[in-house]
Amino acid sequence: MEAGFSPLESSSLAGDARPASSGSRTTDWRQSVPVLTSRGVSLREVTRQDASPLLAALSTQDVSRFLSLLPATPDAFVRFVTWTHQQRAAGQYVCLAVVPAGMSTAVGLFQVRSTETGFSTAEWGFALASPFWGTGLFVEAARLVGDFVFGTIGVRRLEARACLQNRRGNGALRKLGATPEGVLRGSFLWQGTHHDQMLWSILDSDWNGAAVPPPEVIRSP
Repeated sequence: MEAGFSPLESSSLAGDARPASSGSRTTDWRQSVPVLTSRGVSLREVTRQDASPLLAALSTQDVSRFLSLLPATPDAFVRFVTWTHQQRAAGQYVCLAVVPAGMSTAVGLFQVRSTETGFSTAEWGFALASPFWGTGLFVEAARLVGDFVFGTIGVRRLEARACLQNRRGNGALRKLGATPEGVLRGSFLWQGTHHDQMLWSILDSDWNGAAVPPPEVIRSP
């Protein structure tokens, strides 16, 4: 599943997967992004060592077709990783690698970028290697990211864009409790053609004030 945004250039839980939160905003993540961990997955800041395995995992046709743009080579991916660290230090962006429990190799990414001064409004995108689709890994990882975004960074409104043809990505966002707000016509360019996207949002009150439903396995359409 994937719901990409620039710049990638340049989107069955057992027990409680939510990390402890102080409930107040902090800027500590600008210096060092914490590792987010649950029983089935860990998320950590992307590193240069992730370049080759992530490029291989995310450049397949089924994954990359809904991503804005991937770095074309391992060296380009390393430059992208360096850029992500610079943007994190500036308090504008976080890029997290998805590592399944029992593995050391990243199989996906979550990106979160500020779209408003102070990170009050943000946009996220995600990409996951296709062998892990339908396993529940995405929902588990996304809940960790949501807790971090709302509880640690202090985001008030989290947006996502997903191509209308991306039934898996749209279904995943709906399962997380996101609200569809409307169609952005011709807003996504892929292989020379502009496609429509759905704009989704989650508010901090949605995330913190409502019980998140149990994860559901997302099957291919």
